[in-house]
Amino acid sequence: MPIHKILVVDDSKTELYHLKDLLRRSGYSVRTAENGDEAMRRLAEETPDLILMDVVMPGANGFQLTRTITRDPRWAEVPVIMCSSKGQETDKVWGLRQGARDYVVKPVDAEQLLAKIRAFDHA
Repeated sequence: MPIHKILVVDDSKTELYHLKDLLRRSGYSVRTAENGDEAMRRLAEETPDLILMDVVMPGANGFQLTRTITRDPRWAEVPVIMCSSKGQETDKVWGLRQGARDYVVKPVDAEQLLAKIRAFDHA
């Protein structure tokens, strides 16, 4: 499934701006959400082709949100890439166990992130 629309979920306005700018310059349509509630509203409005998910957020954290999204039949096919400053191997394993398809550590390496997104274009 080609990736065109990406939902970026992160409570940091700086991180949202940085990721949105990077992705738009790479040709993607980007919507953002600053917390779990807003992310669920965005999903209800329009299903993205891919979700970039922060882990540490107020309210539902990214692990909980990923589990909710990937277990819901409406969004189970939407790949989630965890994007977090939590870089321990246990964090990565836990993120993948919650349903994430990949995991990148902040600060994000732009080329690495774009390569991971492009990999889903051909999946």
